[in-house]
Amino acid sequence: TESKYRRHGGNLKTRSTELGSAVTGSSLTTVLPASPTVKKSIVLSSESRKELAKQAKVTKEERRAQIDGRHRYLISRLADGIDLSEQQVEETIISDDKFQLIEQFFAPGGLKKLLFFYQDVLQQKLNASSRSDGSTNSSSQKKLFITMGSTEDFTGTCAFFLRTSDEVVTASNVSQVVNFGMFDCTNGDILQGLEFFLSQIMIPALKSQQNWGAVKEGLKNSQIQEFLYSVDKFVGTLSSSRQNIKDKIQLTKVDADIYVRNLQNPFDYITAG
Repeated sequence: TESKYRRHGGNLKTRSTELGSAVTGSSLTTVLPASPTVKKSIVLSSESRKELAKQAKVTKEERRAQIDGRHRYLISRLADGIDLSEQQVEETIISDDKFQLIEQFFAPGGLKKLLFFYQDVLQQKLNASSRSDGSTNSSSQKKLFITMGSTEDFTGTCAFFLRTSDEVVTASNVSQVVNFGMFDCTNGDILQGLEFFLSQIMIPALKSQQNWGAVKEGLKNSQIQEFLYSVDKFVGTLSSSRQNIKDKIQLTKVDADIYVRNLQNPFDYITAG
């Protein structure tokens, strides 16, 4: 809504024109504002929405044309780990605002990690035809999206890709230089998810590792044994920390007014103390 204000003879007159009046029978989905105290709804004209949809479609097709064997490797791993089809994963990736992070991950000396969150995302749905006051309905929907891992809360499943080399990632070497893993936090307990990942997946994999590169003795090497001992010890520390947090002491809140409202002389203060 655009409003223009004019003062005439001490009176404030308002003239309003509503852009939203041109929108009928449509629904818009917008991301929640960063601050819970700020509420803002944007109503676009039908022409503007069509233009944005057209631009988004062009961008998606351009990204789809870029998909090669490297992307297919990522898509297949994600589809295997998450209950989604490869087609669903592909559509999600080419529609993501952070699609460029994939190219940065493939580049020589590029990103060391590529993260995907699969979890409930809170969205606002605005029905422009039936809600003239601009009010919204909030709903949660499970979504797969690319993330840096530092801006969104982690409440679901994290699928990650890690590079083992600074060389450029190609379709021929992607399976050798890129490792895939998943980390579950669907119950909201990050420590438990990390403990399970290390104890049930990583440590068994390390202890069954035959090739340790330049270390010819493998598991018989003292440094390798010390490393595995440190990892085991770290998992034990995680378990202890998780138990300590779960069994933490909760102090009862006390209403201080009961003790201070009738204080009148030094003896009362001594008694209250």
